[in-house]
Amino acid sequence: MNRKLSASLAATLLLTCLPAAAQYKVIGADGSVTYTDRPPSTPNVKVTTLGRESLAALPAQAAAAGVDAALPFELRQAAARFPVTLYTAADCAPCDSGRQFLQQRGVPYNERRIVSEDDAAALERSVGGRTLPALTVGAQALRGLSLDEWGGYLDAAGYPRESKLPRGWQAPAPTTLVERVAAPRAAAPVAPARPATPPADIPAAEPPTGVRF
Repeated sequence: MNRKLSASLAATLLLTCLPAAAQYKVIGADGSVTYTDRPPSTPNVKVTTLGRESLAALPAQAAAAGVDAALPFELRQAAARFPVTLYTAADCAPCDSGRQFLQQRGVPYNERRIVSEDDAAALERSVGGRTLPALTVGAQALRGLSLDEWGGYLDAAGYPRESKLPRGWQAPAPTTLVERVAAPRAAAPVAPARPATPPADIPAAEPPTGVRF
């Protein structure tokens, strides 16, 4: 079978096996792109209605959005339409449980770490609250750890119930929700030498205001 025919069959299969395929492209306030079959209720987002031509182009859009080409077709399809993002904080036991659930089920996801007040404010804008962990499946936001609820939305989004991830697959490293910009460093004044002293213990970082587990 030649490559053009294979591509044509793949596009046909995508359209025929997705009668309830994504009808809307949603660009969030942070620039993230998701696809959903329901009009989003989240404010401050840009919504584009998709036609059949847009659906046929979904695999290329998924590749442009960074969906791993090594994933099986079923996972690529789900990740393109309903990408999963996990929102966590350090020293958060429920966050660890949510991450473990996604890994055991074999759901490819991106993790966003809440480490500052700017992150917490962006989290509230994205999911409507500051409860962690939070999960987005496409445009659907889920606050707090509820494995039954998470599993139900992953089922509806088409993610397999048993892991189909390639052997050795690892989720990308967590990133902060708000991009950090390093401030320019001023030249330090030259100080007279003084005897070395032992460093003081660094206190544990407090969670941003209003964030709860």
